[in-house]
Amino acid sequence: MRAYKVVDAFSNKPFMGNPVAVILDAEGLSDTEMQTIARWTNLSETTFLLPATHPNADYRLRIFTPRSELPFAGHPTLGSAHAILEAGLHSPRNGVLVQECAAGLINIAVSGNGPERTLTLSMPPAQIRPLSDIEVEELEGILGVKVSKSEPPAAINVGPVWIVAKLDNAETVLALQPDFARSAAFEKKLNATGVTVFGPHAGGDADIEVRSFAPSCGVEEDPVCGSGNGSVGYFRLNNESASAGGMTYTASQGSKVGRDGRISVDIDGDGKVLVGGMCVTCAEGILRY
Repeated sequence: MRAYKVVDAFSNKPFMGNPVAVILDAEGLSDTEMQTIARWTNLSETTFLLPATHPNADYRLRIFTPRSELPFAGHPTLGSAHAILEAGLHSPRNGVLVQECAAGLINIAVSGNGPERTLTLSMPPAQIRPLSDIEVEELEGILGVKVSKSEPPAAINVGPVWIVAKLDNAETVLALQPDFARSAAFEKKLNATGVTVFGPHAGGDADIEVRSFAPSCGVEEDPVCGSGNGSVGYFRLNNESASAGGMTYTASQGSKVGRDGRISVDIDGDGKVLVGGMCVTCAEGILRY
């Protein structure tokens, strides 16, 4: 039997963030067994905690969607760190946890305690490829709207590969009704995890609205996506006037699926993208496996 928690990331209100199932003792599970458990939880991601193999890491994490393993993902990284801290399995060193995963070592800064704790991860470096004109046309057909051409859509590889596009405004983002069948085929053709779009808010507590779609991974819409928001950060750094002083903003995500996520994104002067937020445990128990 193995202890597990279900943690909502990017919210301090239960059932309003993005849930991840965290298996707190995964030693002895095979790849097939991990995939079976992830398919059973049917959450966008399920993570499996293992001993670190790198001397600088505190622990190793494997991340599975219902269909496949990911080298890295944002909300599972933060949600798992929250579960690990809450269970007392590891403690930050100088305010930082170090996660080992297939994408490498991920630093997670820990600030505060308990319900007020904020976790902030440093995104892996990005590889950015602008989409071709034909690919942009196909993307617009999938979304049913025009995308910004002055800031061209791009495939951004941060472990997961997100096709990122900017729309005119938050209202356009919220009104989208993508063709998921076409999107799944498009994602597979581009070897992408999914499509993330964003648009600016005119006011309120968030600067941009974000939505992330990954039907090829079995997730039509991800409620609040860490790697998608990190990819938007790299997109904005690559296309907008992020000065030498960097850029800091807040993104909202999840209202179309009944959530209320808030993601803090900080782009420092060296081009490093940091993604952070609060987490809350919604369920815990024993996995009989």
